[in-house]
Amino acid sequence: MRLTVTAGKGGVGKTTVAYNLAAELDAVAVDADLGMADLPSARGPDLHDVLAGRASAVEAVRECGPVAVLPCGRSLAGVRAADPAALVDAVQAVEREYGRVVVDAPAGMHSDAGVALLAGEAALLVTRPTRAALAGAVRTRELARELDTPLARVVLNRADRLGSHDRLASTLGAPVTALPESDRLATAQRAGQPVAALAPDSSASEQFGALARAVERAV
Repeated sequence: MRLTVTAGKGGVGKTTVAYNLAAELDAVAVDADLGMADLPSARGPDLHDVLAGRASAVEAVRECGPVAVLPCGRSLAGVRAADPAALVDAVQAVEREYGRVVVDAPAGMHSDAGVALLAGEAALLVTRPTRAALAGAVRTRELARELDTPLARVVLNRADRLGSHDRLASTLGAPVTALPESDRLATAQRAGQPVAALAPDSSASEQFGALARAVERAV
């Protein structure tokens, strides 16, 4: 399984969803945001090194935390040396070794976001119930269509209320899962942990578990 978690704009909770979903799926989380990495990092080779041909994708995976992560570097020199086109091969190599990969894509419509969508066999689109976020989600949905990456699901993050989202599902062409605000999730995020590790009995943990099962059925 190769799932790309994407978003039309930043600040919608895409990385938080990707990290927690990787925990639930027992997948490697790949931080593919070459210029604004946000997943936990560690010493050793990173995705910048992999995309510059200095390391293999598998040796760059870090298994020291609650979620196995292929981290991305945070230097401008690393961004300049990286070849984004090599991401697809890197993600496939990790899939062959570990079985499941969740790719945290850059937000927006930059070329890096398109490559990250190509690396996944399906995508999960994260948005928020705001006009700007939803407009960005529509643009990203069109990009996924152009690249023939099927949309497995939409996450409406920080939704004030759970209810029918038939119109959004029809517009984006995929079922919608609404995730409300969660203090437990925010605490886990600040600690760099998936919510299932710090609060396994919380509603947020249960919601990510349900989301993972829905993704598994769709991909």
